[in-house]
Amino acid sequence: MTSHIFDRPPPGVRADWTIDQNWEKFSDEEHGVWDILFARQVAMLPGRASERFLRGVDVLKLEQGGIPDFRTLNERLMAATGWQVVAVPGLVPDDVFFDHLANRRFVSGNFIRRADQLDYLQEPDVFHDVFGHVPMLADPVFADYMQAYGAGGLRSLGFGALHKLARLYWYTVEFGLIRENGALRIYGAGIVSSYGESVFALNDPSPNRIGFDLMRVMRTQYRIDDFQQNYFVIDSFEQLLSDTRDADFAPVYRDLERLDDIAIADILAGDDVITHGSQAYALSRA
Repeated sequence: MTSHIFDRPPPGVRADWTIDQNWEKFSDEEHGVWDILFARQVAMLPGRASERFLRGVDVLKLEQGGIPDFRTLNERLMAATGWQVVAVPGLVPDDVFFDHLANRRFVSGNFIRRADQLDYLQEPDVFHDVFGHVPMLADPVFADYMQAYGAGGLRSLGFGALHKLARLYWYTVEFGLIRENGALRIYGAGIVSSYGESVFALNDPSPNRIGFDLMRVMRTQYRIDDFQQNYFVIDSFEQLLSDTRDADFAPVYRDLERLDDIAIADILAGDDVITHGSQAYALSRA
């Protein structure tokens, strides 16, 4: 697989790292991979995914088949929340990523995994980025959270605290759970775009499921190469937005400097523990 990780804009890429999607150049095989991934996720997500995620899939009409054409997708997304999706060649630098978010633009990789990579791809492709992330951007509250996160990310660069703020993104935008109608539901893009983790995150006895706390999350380490050992659970998207938008992060970063990181899978005395996991899955993979 061609790497889509760059340290400078490749030839033909604009200064803000965006490119034309050139939707017409996607092959029938690539559209077919999207359709396979989409069909199996939408079949199993009802009753698992947040109602707001499922509503976003409907609002954006992602069921129409094939990799979405961003021109059409953006008409619907702009009407819903004023966001748009922009194509990029792969992972972009942090300052570029934050600037796009702060201006209500979500960057999406302009490639899709091969048919033999359906279950795992380390680099985010168009299925992860569009199916996983964009339905939540059709929700006004979550859309505001993402913009606030982008603005906060730009500020974090001046504090040398990017790695701390990255944990907030990881444990919410990518791998977040929510209490909804008396049950746990998934909304993080890394879960809803993964068949295996959509089951694991809610049903497996192995991981910890812990009530969301901003400082706790920003101190907690994570891994990128397997299912999570911790999931953090919010009570509402309004809570997530207010905790992020209304927080003065300058003292938060100062406090984080004097506090130790929390190792993956550790449980603290003050945690709101919803599920104290067995960690059996992680131990079996060690």
